[in-house]
Amino acid sequence: MFEALYIEKTAEGAQHVALRTLPDEALPQGDVTVRVLWSSLNYKDALAITGRGPVVRAWPMVPGVDAAGIVEQTTSPAFQVGQTVVLNGCGAGELHWGGYAQRLRVPADWLVPLPAGLDAFQAMALGTAGFTAMLCVMALEREGVRPSDGPVLVTGATGGVGSVAVMLLARLGYEVVAVTGRLEEQPYLQSLGAHEVLPRALFEAPLRPLEKARWAGAVDVAGGHVLAAVCAGMRPQGVVTACGLAGGMDFPATVAPFILRGVTLVGIDSVMCPRPLRQAAWQRLAELVDLKRLAGLSRTVPLAAVPQAAEDLLESRLKGRIVVEIPQPA
Repeated sequence: MFEALYIEKTAEGAQHVALRTLPDEALPQGDVTVRVLWSSLNYKDALAITGRGPVVRAWPMVPGVDAAGIVEQTTSPAFQVGQTVVLNGCGAGELHWGGYAQRLRVPADWLVPLPAGLDAFQAMALGTAGFTAMLCVMALEREGVRPSDGPVLVTGATGGVGSVAVMLLARLGYEVVAVTGRLEEQPYLQSLGAHEVLPRALFEAPLRPLEKARWAGAVDVAGGHVLAAVCAGMRPQGVVTACGLAGGMDFPATVAPFILRGVTLVGIDSVMCPRPLRQAAWQRLAELVDLKRLAGLSRTVPLAAVPQAAEDLLESRLKGRIVVEIPQPA
């Protein structure tokens, strides 16, 4: 038996979320069974738990797109019993039971060995948010954006992806400009390495097809009007990485930044990311993350408190990273 956060639909079509004790036989198919030590709370998790977004596509569901834990059983030669592994994305918490449980079972290809330099807690303090931020930074590097090229903008900077992106970019020597709707968090963002903090309202105002060229690169978690404004303010040959939709699915932009300034818009998919890139991103995180800063931007909640934390996250009452403590069997 194992304990899990369990989402099911009522007869009326509403969601019901509660802690449940489930038999091991209920676990879905997979090559590797993992005893989960830690998980994390991401924007997508919050949408799934609250039902505010169509994240869950199979019922009932154990949510949680992230997990770090110890291999208990495996039929895959890629892993050994006792090995520490990380799961993020790959449909966990959407189509396949995820990390908000004492035990999970997944295909071996979904797992990555925990890289040296990180423990299971630190891996979940990064989680999908940190992994996504790393993919964005790697994309900027791949597209040729260098610290000497000019400032790099990060929207949604107090959130999970934004916080880690600020930290990583600053560590690599970029001049980071953080955008937030919570200017009272300026000291927090500066502690992560932000050179300047701008109000989100600047990117929500009516805009022209091209604005003053300021940014050499950008990490955008907002989408919508904010992403359009970011693109309009890019320098020639600038690169924007788009990884979120907190501000909406629409993209009310023009082609002007792309055909008059040669701006590149790179989409970031952290869910079905190819395994070699997934492993490379986790290795870079292990090498680059300032563990003291990571500890400073993380807080822990017990599994039972995740539903309330999900509401708080969607209402912008939280900042940084939320690590979920999975209770261990006696």
